[in-house]
Amino acid sequence: MSAALRVVSPGLMTTVQDLGRVGYQRLGIPVGGALDSLSLRAANLMVGNPPDAGALEIVVQGPVLKLEGASARIGLAGAEAEVALLDEALGARQALGVGRSVRLRGGDVVRVGALSRPGALYLAVEGGFDIPPALGSLSTYLRGGFGGWQGRALAPDDLLPLAKGEAPERAELVLDARDLAPIRRFRVLEGPQGDYLSPEERELFFRREYVVGFGWSRMGMRLEGEKLRLARGHDVASDGVVRGSIQVPGDGLPIVLLAEHQTTGGYPKIGVVISADLPALGRVGPGSKIGFELVTLEEAEAAARAFAAVVEKLPARLAPLAPEPPLDLAARLREANLVSGVIDAQAFLS
Repeated sequence: MSAALRVVSPGLMTTVQDLGRVGYQRLGIPVGGALDSLSLRAANLMVGNPPDAGALEIVVQGPVLKLEGASARIGLAGAEAEVALLDEALGARQALGVGRSVRLRGGDVVRVGALSRPGALYLAVEGGFDIPPALGSLSTYLRGGFGGWQGRALAPDDLLPLAKGEAPERAELVLDARDLAPIRRFRVLEGPQGDYLSPEERELFFRREYVVGFGWSRMGMRLEGEKLRLARGHDVASDGVVRGSIQVPGDGLPIVLLAEHQTTGGYPKIGVVISADLPALGRVGPGSKIGFELVTLEEAEAAARAFAAVVEKLPARLAPLAPEPPLDLAARLREANLVSGVIDAQAFLS
């Protein structure tokens, strides 16, 4: 029997994402993919998927999803949120934590609430989604209107087909998520127009702290704070840009490019966040305070090797989830104080 997730409520912006589509930037199509690739990998590992399988990326406010089919297993990793499992048949509610897997039965409803901090949360399904790839990827390219589920964010009554009709019973897994926390300072290599900053202005930039503004999107984040004064103006001949590029437009407030960035840009690029810190860049959002520190190419290469080691050791960070303790009905009845109004008949008659 086939299975699917029905979208009861889509959340603010829930999309299907994987690790992106490589090789099409010459056509104006960005790599895209998950804002936080490490959390995506972790969610997939919990349900036994390849690390690049497509999963749901959830930002700000999560969806409500109902399982139609026999059973399915989901795993959640990334930003914290209140997650509840609702059993419609029994009327039961179970609180779930992020960083674990859980097996759903037909009719179960998963409700993901508001994220408790900016960033992205990933919901992977064992076996993945039965969705045809576009240009070799399941990532949704919102501005291009293709990929993922119909090239857009989820909408009410969408029915997402699952590749597996049933999930076998097994011990659920929990993840040690120490490397999935947000960071405050991002390491940066000097950009191709780094010399547009005077030495004094460069020093000030790397000492400052900025706030991520509410102009945040999958394309980029606008920063609020002290304006940068460029010694050579704000216009350059358009050239290629990459994720993590720090552009300075005419208003002097930096923009950090994210997954769906344009492939070329005509603003000075004073720096670029190193590859090892890009997943953490996907863990910040509106209201987050961030800063930058300049590193050398050798330091960036060492950080990339260290990050590769973290990715390689991620499976070792999974452990069986401790079973729930058996329900003590007598203790629950005492806690409910259901006998406080009982009358002693003999005492009443005497």
